Amino acid sequence: PDCRSNFPFMKRKLNTAMEPVINFINNANVPPQSGKFLDVVDPSNNEVVGTVADSNRADVDSAVSAASAAFPAWSGMTMKARAAIMLKFHALIREHTDKLADLIVLENGKNKTEAVADVAKGNETVEYACSLPQVAQGKTLMVSRGIDCRDERRPLGVVTSIVPFNFPFMVPMWTSPIALVLGNCVIVKPSEKVPLTMNAVCELIIRAGFPPGVFQLVHGTADCCNALIENPAVTAVSFVGSSPIAEIVANKCRSLNKRVVALGGAKNHLVALPDCDMSGTVRDVVASSFGASGQRCMAASVLLVVGENDDLIDKVVKRASELVIGTAAGEMGPVIEPRSKEKIVGYISASEKGGAEILLDGRTPKNPPNASGNWLSPTIILHKNSSDAALTEEIFGPVLSIYKVKNWSEAIAIENANPFGNAACIYTSKGGSANWFTSRFRAGMLGVNVGIPVPREPFAFGGLYGTLSKYGDGDITSEGAIEFFTARVKITTRWPAPNDAEIGGGPEVADSGMVVDRANFNGSM
Repeated sequence: PDCRSNFPFMKRKLNTAMEPVINFINNANVPPQSGKFLDVVDPSNNEVVGTVADSNRADVDSAVSAASAAFPAWSGMTMKARAAIMLKFHALIREHTDKLADLIVLENGKNKTEAVADVAKGNETVEYACSLPQVAQGKTLMVSRGIDCRDERRPLGVVTSIVPFNFPFMVPMWTSPIALVLGNCVIVKPSEKVPLTMNAVCELIIRAGFPPGVFQLVHGTADCCNALIENPAVTAVSFVGSSPIAEIVANKCRSLNKRVVALGGAKNHLVALPDCDMSGTVRDVVASSFGASGQRCMAASVLLVVGENDDLIDKVVKRASELVIGTAAGEMGPVIEPRSKEKIVGYISASEKGGAEILLDGRTPKNPPNASGNWLSPTIILHKNSSDAALTEEIFGPVLSIYKVKNWSEAIAIENANPFGNAACIYTSKGGSANWFTSRFRAGMLGVNVGIPVPREPFAFGGLYGTLSKYGDGDITSEGAIEFFTARVKITTRWPAPNDAEIGGGPEVADSGMVVDRANFNGSM
């Protein structure tokens, strides 16, 4: 059915009253059976801009039942047919990028340029999913004389993605498009802090032609997440969030014998050598540290300066001090909620009390756009003790910790001792120096003169297994997602050889010099 009238987001103005955000089940808006709602707050002023469903287990079970019913027909389509629908979705996202970006600014606080990039990067994964008929092919090989073996990818069934607040569009798109084109039915649980963007996306899901039950949204908090993970029909779970919760999700899924990838937090280190390009390094360090207000798992939070390079530090401080807070292009937006602001300020104050030097203090920003918002300015701390909490723990805010090291070995020792393993970067003008560091960094995504080394398709996103940055199986995008959202089925085939009478000629001559395949036990005892 055409349910477009149920989705006012693409038509309404942001300053008009917003209807409650409810669940998207079977291509329709469905009120929560719990009857409960949560406030959606604009972080720039802490004003309520809407409400969102706080769903319970019954709501989740309803979505899972719809997905299970839709799976046979959806998975029975050719991958090419599913990709054709995804291609329409890709075009609709491009058409409505500006409206989606406005919603991201409203509920998340990103500046408009960052919000547009959020949509564009997510749509890049949608574009990659459209190529899966050519990319996700199986293999065929004659493994023995008369014996062929092939493998094919089969969808898992009903899968779920539980996503955070910091990228309302991009992170759900890391998994959903690939899982869908591969033939799975997807249930997304957006962050209750930023439900507006993905609810607007549901209108585009319908307009693209996705059948009912194939893609669904269920809103809520921890109870909703637990219900999704524990539902027996949900075969795989992807999660992005904090490390403690990622570990809990992974352990629960393991106990239920479910496939899981759970990405946690980060403490990303940048290392600047004396020969680094000064202007490029300064620009990149500031953008990496304070873009998205530091609320991204790829943000630079530690700068290790090798040797005496006070000029670099001074220029980083100067450039960061020139950043303006706000939500216009190029400005630094608010952090997501008052609790986050309090946590960030606490780390800065503890560092100061412990003897660190506050080179740039953003705890009390000048002329905030709204005094009631969650505003901070960039903060830069020069540490004297390598064990300071702000230097070793995830802060998730606009704070850059700087520490001077004597040599390369000391820099690597500090980076390697970090319990996280998401990203690291080396700034240098020499290839040999870069290779020395990249071969020794303890992180899953590395940069050379790139402070935000996010892999782009076809390369997969994910930190290093065995650290606080990643739990579970594989990576979360691109080739990693193809492997995660499918089961490889291997088919071995042997057809009886035709006899002489069928061929209509003389007996065939056996190949001479053939090595006997003693590993072929087909038909033998």
